[in-house]
Amino acid sequence: MRYETVVIGAGPAGLTAALYLARYKRSVLVVHDENSRALRIPTTHNAPGFPDGISGPDLIDRMTIHAREFGAKIQKAQIVDIEKGSDGFGLIASNGDKFEARSVILAGGIFLNQVDLPHDTHEQAIRDDVLRYCPVCDGYEHSDKKIGVIGCDSDGAAEALFLRQFSADITLMPLSHPELSSAQKQEMEGAGIDVLTGKLVKLQPHSDRIDVHLEGQSAPVSFDVVYPALGCRPRTELAERLGIALCDDGCLPAEALGDSGVEGFFGAGDVLDGLDQISIAMGHGAQAATNAHNWLREQDKHVLQNAESRA
Repeated sequence: MRYETVVIGAGPAGLTAALYLARYKRSVLVVHDENSRALRIPTTHNAPGFPDGISGPDLIDRMTIHAREFGAKIQKAQIVDIEKGSDGFGLIASNGDKFEARSVILAGGIFLNQVDLPHDTHEQAIRDDVLRYCPVCDGYEHSDKKIGVIGCDSDGAAEALFLRQFSADITLMPLSHPELSSAQKQEMEGAGIDVLTGKLVKLQPHSDRIDVHLEGQSAPVSFDVVYPALGCRPRTELAERLGIALCDDGCLPAEALGDSGVEGFFGAGDVLDGLDQISIAMGHGAQAATNAHNWLREQDKHVLQNAESRA
């Protein structure tokens, strides 16, 4: 079947886009591989309207039901290739399924660069609230806690400074060797942030703490929570296949929300350069859907004008 829009990704951005397009009475299909980062959130307090918090899976379930209620189709599949033709896009899934669309919204999100732990141990540490990756999302919940930050480049330094507003007990640790500039070292000292050097040997999560073993330390250092600052990998490979220029960090430029450089192709959510938050992803989804809808209207207007001129 040929859709007016295929949305790639079923996180907050993709599902919001699907809802808006369905309510614009567009035929829309959401294709996803169940890798939305939101599905890993035990509880978020940053989603407006949920003062007691809501789990990521519950939020995604609600949004899925909402989009389907208005006619959006949702299908599990991993899109591995995309081509732009004269009349739209062809998409190919890893299982061989093919989809056609007049327009596409890429909302595949990001993959986090994670600490080296077995999968089950890693996910349990997240559920136990001793391992976190988003200071913007969770810093408030760790007020006055003993917080460790792993990653001693500029990202680690910036993350430690951001978390300092929530707790006076912040320790910054490198992966293998310190990479702080003299100015950053002065910032750490001025903010009262400890810096521990030594290669990271291993992490040991417990239900109420996480122990960090560093080379050269006689005993592990225990924290209430550890925030790795290891960066991420935006899922923008499909945009790159279309020849769209990416930012240095691999994200789509913010302008891709309305103009990606490829007609009919839009970005939304964490794949765009900017702040990765649920509320922003939802806003992106609404805007990308409206941009796609208006673009389709313009194409239809041109087709109608051409038909009238030939009559």
